Amino acid sequence: MKKPRYRRIQEVLARRQPDLTILAEDVYKPHNLSAMLRSCDAIGIGVVHAVDPTGGVPTFNETSAGAHKWVELRLHQDVIEAQLSLRGEGMQILAAHFSERSIDYRDVDYTRPTAVLLGNEKKGVSQQGEARADEHVLIPMLGMAESLNVSVATAVILFEAQRQRRAAGLYDAPRLSAQEMNDQAFRWLYPREAWLLENRGEPFPQLNEDGTYT
Repeated sequence: MKKPRYRRIQEVLARRQPDLTILAEDVYKPHNLSAMLRSCDAIGIGVVHAVDPTGGVPTFNETSAGAHKWVELRLHQDVIEAQLSLRGEGMQILAAHFSERSIDYRDVDYTRPTAVLLGNEKKGVSQQGEARADEHVLIPMLGMAESLNVSVATAVILFEAQRQRRAAGLYDAPRLSAQEMNDQAFRWLYPREAWLLENRGEPFPQLNEDGTYT
């Protein structure tokens, strides 16, 4: 049973986009954060960033369908620190925010290293967050509702990013190194062993073609 699972994991990791992510700012409703993680996994995002005022994140909701097992969630103390960290990785930061300088979310180049900042359900993106974003993007609304649910907005924007990246061939070859793919596959196949090795500061073994190791 290990070999088919390992093959599936390899296929997933071969499509991961290490230079595409979201930054969830104070998204405190569990079902929303869970749904956002599920969309990220579907798009090929392996690492998601989050800021929460309580110092943690909500309990995952069943709507994630286990997506949190496949997507790493990195926590930040505040939005400024998070944005500085993402800029350090060379990413443009797009705030999903309505303002005088907002542009249609489809008029952005998502083939560039990109982080999409999304605010919480009540207040949206904070002033600190929107002030330091490279662009403000919006999803045109043609009905009476002024905005979409944050998890729905996340999916809409990310699938546009996927469309552009597919057209540019960014899913055609692995973006992760062979070592990164091996190590992530080991974490997913052998979580307990991976936890022990990481705590000891020891490297992961190289996986065989059938997903086993010696």
